[in-house]
Amino acid sequence: MKPDLRSRPADDELAEVVAYHEGDMEAAIGTLLEDIRHLRRQLALAEGAMGRGMARGWRPSYDRD
Repeated sequence: MKPDLRSRPADDELAEVVAYHEGDMEAAIGTLLEDIRHLRRQLALAEGAMGRGMARGWRPSYDRD
């Protein structure tokens, strides 16, 4: 049976985030939530600066589909 290689990078990233926070899962989650808020603000700014014709009517989505 082949191992599922698609899940390995996510597992590695998770381990790195937890290690960075010295095993404190609440701190790791807090940092990730702050990153999400920051990226949403950046997306809103980009959307405001982007002309309608620039992306042929495409609008960014703030949530997963």
